[in-house]
Amino acid sequence: MPRRRTTSSASSTAPSAPSAPSSSPTPRNRTPQPVRVRRRSFGDFVKAFFAFVALAGLVAGVPLALALTVGWPLPGGAPSLDWLQREITVETFLHILTVIVWLAWAQFTACVLVEVKAALSGAGVPGRVPGSGPSQLLARQLVAALLLVGATAASLTPGLSQLGQSLEGNQRPAVAAAQQTPGLFAQQQEQAAATAGALAEQAGQAEQAAARADGGGSAAHGDTKYYRIQPPEGRHHDSLWEVAERHLGDGRRYKEIFELNKDRVQPDGSRLSEASLIRPGWIMEMPGDARGGELVEMPDEAPNVSEQVQQQISDYARSGDHAQGGGHTGGGSGDARVSLPEQRPAPATPAPATPAPATPAPATPAPSAGQDHATPAAGQAEDSFGLPEALLAAPLLAAGLLGALGRRRRQALWQSALGAVGGRRGMEPPTPTGDAQDVQDALLVGADPDGVRLLDRSLRGLAASLAAESRALPVVYAAWMSGNGDLHLQLAQPAGKPPAPWQLGQDQTFWMLTRAEAERYEEAETAAPYPGLVSLGTMDDSRLLLNLEAVPGIVSLSGTEADRAAVFASVAAELATNGWSDRMTITLVGFGDDLTPLAPNRIRHLDGFEDLFETMSAETRQRRGALGAAGHDSVLTGRTGPAQHTRWAPHLVLLAAQPSDEEALRLAELAADAGRLGIGYLVGTGGTDLPGAAWEMEITGQGRLLAPLLGLELDAQLLPVAQQRAVVELFSDADPEHGSDGSGGSGNRPPFLVDVSEQGRPAVYARLVGTYEIIGLDAPDGDRSAQLHEALALLLLHREGVHPRVLSSALWPRGVTEDVRDALLDRLRTWLGTDPDGGARLRTDATGRLTLARSVVSDLDVLRSLYYEATQGRGAGSRQVRGRLLTDALVLVRGPLLADRPEGRYRWLTHEIIDAQLPLLVADTGLALCEFHLERDRAEKAIEALNAALRTAPADERLWHELLRATHATDDTDRLRALAADLIGRSGARGLPPRTEALLDELLPTWRDGAAAAG
Repeated sequence: MPRRRTTSSASSTAPSAPSAPSSSPTPRNRTPQPVRVRRRSFGDFVKAFFAFVALAGLVAGVPLALALTVGWPLPGGAPSLDWLQREITVETFLHILTVIVWLAWAQFTACVLVEVKAALSGAGVPGRVPGSGPSQLLARQLVAALLLVGATAASLTPGLSQLGQSLEGNQRPAVAAAQQTPGLFAQQQEQAAATAGALAEQAGQAEQAAARADGGGSAAHGDTKYYRIQPPEGRHHDSLWEVAERHLGDGRRYKEIFELNKDRVQPDGSRLSEASLIRPGWIMEMPGDARGGELVEMPDEAPNVSEQVQQQISDYARSGDHAQGGGHTGGGSGDARVSLPEQRPAPATPAPATPAPATPAPATPAPSAGQDHATPAAGQAEDSFGLPEALLAAPLLAAGLLGALGRRRRQALWQSALGAVGGRRGMEPPTPTGDAQDVQDALLVGADPDGVRLLDRSLRGLAASLAAESRALPVVYAAWMSGNGDLHLQLAQPAGKPPAPWQLGQDQTFWMLTRAEAERYEEAETAAPYPGLVSLGTMDDSRLLLNLEAVPGIVSLSGTEADRAAVFASVAAELATNGWSDRMTITLVGFGDDLTPLAPNRIRHLDGFEDLFETMSAETRQRRGALGAAGHDSVLTGRTGPAQHTRWAPHLVLLAAQPSDEEALRLAELAADAGRLGIGYLVGTGGTDLPGAAWEMEITGQGRLLAPLLGLELDAQLLPVAQQRAVVELFSDADPEHGSDGSGGSGNRPPFLVDVSEQGRPAVYARLVGTYEIIGLDAPDGDRSAQLHEALALLLLHREGVHPRVLSSALWPRGVTEDVRDALLDRLRTWLGTDPDGGARLRTDATGRLTLARSVVSDLDVLRSLYYEATQGRGAGSRQVRGRLLTDALVLVRGPLLADRPEGRYRWLTHEIIDAQLPLLVADTGLALCEFHLERDRAEKAIEALNAALRTAPADERLWHELLRATHATDDTDRLRALAADLIGRSGARGLPPRTEALLDELLPTWRDGAAAAG
């Protein structure tokens, strides 16, 4: 959307009034006040004189001159055929030109009459004379200058001195296609884009008048003032933001004007329900500290305000006691903007009471999905303990990064175990330190996987429901996740009644799904409908996700380079790792740091604009042709049907480096059809204007994301450069090729080694592999037992230390007060007790993280230590010691981790990779013990060890291969054939892996005959 600009002089001539806090509005004074009338200067009379001369010459002089010099140009009678055969002379050309001049004069005279009527009546927008263009603008300027000395039209029209600038603004070229918005938004967008320069002069006049009146003519602070919405001038339309900027000194105070006038009856009978939808002739009550000369009117007898306008303002003043409650009325869509949805409480869901601070209750009221997840409850004054606040306040981004990091670490484990990458790195990923450790803790605290899951299921469920009804997906500009967990989709245009359980929101362009209904959604086998949604920030307890893929053109982001970089990094990281998209291409240009490690399959970096333009030009042509060949009007219709999972993946371009004006215009032409093709552009700019930008945003140094023409003012979601580098470090360290030297040396060393000798008996021993048991401690209080056991399990699985906020978010995912958390830690410290030397078994290290004393160990610690000692410690040089240590290790395996954990608890295990580490560790132990026995031809012992490992790691292909070899070593063909049949049965429809088939071909060439007979 093009930016509306005001001249710099408009804000430099008037003193800025202090802004009244919105929480304590200025008292209203209903007493009528006189209108402040600006004294006319000599220059005003000079302008009026010349305007009169110009009007007289154009309206009366032109026809008089034509009559005297040329006469009547048309023939006196009806033309005949002979008239067409006459010779064309100079006189004929003169008559034709005279006719054209007469028509131009008639059109201009009509414009003058229309403008005079509108200026004198002071009501509504002047009628538009067809085909007038600059003629009507010239007539408007001249009429306004003439009436400047004695009518109110001077306050409604730019001065004569700005005529050239206004005409230039009207004729300024633009990339029209890039500034158009589909559907109902197109008409309003065109009107908004058609407003170029008149408001600048209007603001200048208002500020100059305020400066002249400041000496004593202004009303006292607290008087009730009224503003009349101005008619459009050329390419410009009035807006509440600009009214607040001119008369209150800050455009962001438009909300005060909106709240004063919301739902009050206007002179035309309509009501103000949307801050962006105002009409010329409407009256706005202003805050008491408003300034701005005659543009701020009061209802009283005034010679320069028509009786009709006086009566309208007086009637409106009496409506000030109108009850201003309720939500927005369903007024339909006005322009291409992103609106904040009406907040609705979830139906039939009573809000739980907030516990008093002194009450050690385990939970607090549930915050929004994706908004306040795992953050302190209301009233809790708690700092971040050094954790990055940006990630703590970005639950969807944190959840995506945490999930992607876990997948990367699991992939590294399996690749290392299966030998896909040279060198074994062991069962543990590198332990992060410094900023990387803080960022990992912030991800654990801030992540809201439930919010991501509900968002994904809700969107896919909507797509499946629409496909079942043979309806196309609507264009969605944005999604709001509200404070109570509801999801609001803002559509580009009304799309009818949404499918159940969705319902209409505040108007026809909002579809809403309550959290309770979203919880009932099951997994839907459909393509992600809106993968381009990305979080921008929060506003009024709601989180905004903008659909970059649907924007009709370019989205520009202005601000300092560092602030823009933080927004770009956040957008890129969330797009690369979010859980509500399937496939996507993210092209980055001008990024200082490489973000490819976050998602190598999604992210690509380009060197500069020329590479980008060449790449995107080719893809735009390809997508446009593919859509035409498939018979689709947009990518949305291509995301339903049989080919939904193979086509129409979005391509989002993030251009952090500011393009030149020429490059911006080329990019705007390229992006003109982007919304239809599933291509989105986010472009950074250091200035305030970017040619061809459809939507414009600005990031401030205070972390506020402003888009006044979209009606947005957000607390921006950011990823500052230090945290960006720490996130990349986490992903790079998880790469299986990172730091692998093929030696397998210290990479296999566990983070915590236990003394496995008889002298190393621990004081507290916890069994985690299998049923959870604790030896060495008395059973805790029954009411607190589950929480204490869960807290101890978390600490045992993280010997490097656990941040207090990570612990509290793990036990209370919806948030908890500080005193409740501290009370639990005190009970845990008391329960664990102290060592004989007096040291507490629950300690706090130098970074503030909670750690356990070495006297508190788990069977998982012992299992890791035994395997390490057998393969790299004492067992490496002694075959007898190795066999004993491996046998002891395998005996410890009694089942899966925490096999009997209560339902609803230990949800933090979804963020861990222990579910992949433990099976691999058990499989490695079984393989090592199998090798130990086969060296002495003890095939039965080897088979016994492998079967024991398979009970914990049944999917490990290595164990099955060794089991086939060990069974083959028994020379029992029937037993080998039975094992092969068992493997075939387990493989199901997928069939055996190729390497398993190759091994069976070697060991049992006839196995295929048995498989065919069974089939």
